Amino acid sequence: MATFKPLVFSGMQPSGDLHLGNYLGALVNWVRMQETHDCIYCVVDMHAITVWQEPAALQKAIREVTAVYIAAGVDPRRSVIFNQSQVHEHAELAWVFNCVARMGWMSRMTQFKEKAGKDRENASLGLFAYPSLMAADILVYRATHVPVGEDQKQHLELTRDIAIKFNHDYGERIAALGHGDAFFPVTEPVIMGPATRVMSLRDGTKKMSKSDPSDYARINLTDDADTIAQKIRKARTDSEALPSEEKGLEGRAEADNLVGIFAALSGRTKADVLAEFGGGQFSGFKSALADVAVAKLAPITGEVKRLVADPAEIDRILKGGADRARAIAAPVMAAVKDIVGFVRS
Repeated sequence: MATFKPLVFSGMQPSGDLHLGNYLGALVNWVRMQETHDCIYCVVDMHAITVWQEPAALQKAIREVTAVYIAAGVDPRRSVIFNQSQVHEHAELAWVFNCVARMGWMSRMTQFKEKAGKDRENASLGLFAYPSLMAADILVYRATHVPVGEDQKQHLELTRDIAIKFNHDYGERIAALGHGDAFFPVTEPVIMGPATRVMSLRDGTKKMSKSDPSDYARINLTDDADTIAQKIRKARTDSEALPSEEKGLEGRAEADNLVGIFAALSGRTKADVLAEFGGGQFSGFKSALADVAVAKLAPITGEVKRLVADPAEIDRILKGGADRARAIAAPVMAAVKDIVGFVRS
């Protein structure tokens, strides 16, 4: 049975401001995982252009997302941080995987259906095929674990399917070249934390999103302290007092969301938060939540602004990370070319 060195891979698109949901659902876990794993964290700029991006705005967004990674605690000395387009092996492996994945698999991807909407004939081919690029992002490093949100689990399942089919289709060749019974790992999802799914501050039934037309629906990681506090004060709630036990949050989406955010930001459980605030009104709870959010997020905002003011330093970090990433990806891609039968000089 093939064994693979434990390695974590994840990434975010540089399209719009990152927000509290990205921080609690992903970045907190990324920072934690670099304490125990070798980690590769990518700014997936090639994914961003599946929908047209203004070039100068895209460059700015790539640097801003990199700054958010670092400000949130991802250490470029400990983890590999780079933007995807600087490592050409991602695109090369994606083409091989386009030829491994089946049309039916791609057609079932719910995110394509949601993003393309009714006008699918005018959607880009990249938008349809990008799950195979996502699989390549992961498997070009033979990553064993990917921290994902619930909405990304389907894409990771596709990654697993592609790995299994590649290992099966080329099984004899893989063994003949000395790679054992499998070349790619069947990557495992990692879902952690009490607030992995942060909901809109305006509608607790919808996920917090950078595409929401209301800026008050989310807390951006570039918001200043006053804006963070104001958005929490204006967050939608109901007329009842906070319950004293978690069961009392059932059917109360907005209350459940705010309690979950408080728990995640303060490193506590929902039960602990309700033990302190249960029976009280939302006004007092929101004031305490605003204090916690500002204390946690305002330093990140300040560091993002400091980093963005020095784009040359960000570019230096991205280049250094890309060099480290390519050192891992290049031999994997070379082996894939040998496995599928390409001639290499």
